[in-house]
Amino acid sequence: MTNEEALTIFRESGALLEGHFRLTSGLHSPNYFQCARVLQYPWHAETFCRLIADRFRSEEIEVVISPAIGGIVVGQEVARLLGCRAVFAEREEGVMTLRRGFAIGAGERCLAVEDVVTTGGSVKEVIALAQAAGARVMGAAFIVDRSSGRAQFDVPFFAALKMEVVTYPPEACPLCAQGLPVVKPGSRKV
Repeated sequence: MTNEEALTIFRESGALLEGHFRLTSGLHSPNYFQCARVLQYPWHAETFCRLIADRFRSEEIEVVISPAIGGIVVGQEVARLLGCRAVFAEREEGVMTLRRGFAIGAGERCLAVEDVVTTGGSVKEVIALAQAAGARVMGAAFIVDRSSGRAQFDVPFFAALKMEVVTYPPEACPLCAQGLPVVKPGSRKV
């Protein structure tokens, strides 16, 4: 799938938003990827997640880990396609934690997945969580990489869609300077 074909799916699903957004990273942007709007269609979820699963199939992944909330659907679908289990991590007092009885065993072959990456912070947190449990993190993958190549990881990584999207620190945001109201559509506060 080309980037343009992927973007067409996002546009047709109403998942590529334009306006003034505060991203989970704290940065501001005139664009926002609302992956949930794409993932509400199981056939689109399967299409994007199959690209991820196929990229890491040879790694014999035993568990897929994702950060809540955005990565849960992606993690579940990638795990289904790989024939392994899926777990997700949640923030507890600001720290990414495995809850709900989830555990990752020492030596398990693990893949970290997410819906959208801007800075890669949440993915790095779940990688560190899996490594602290003794897992062998074989890679990281996401549906959208909007980092313009800035998000780097210490494991092999893959994005189904790469898009350069402008971001601004809040203190240098021209949209703020214009007085446009900022919207926070993400799930970090959940």
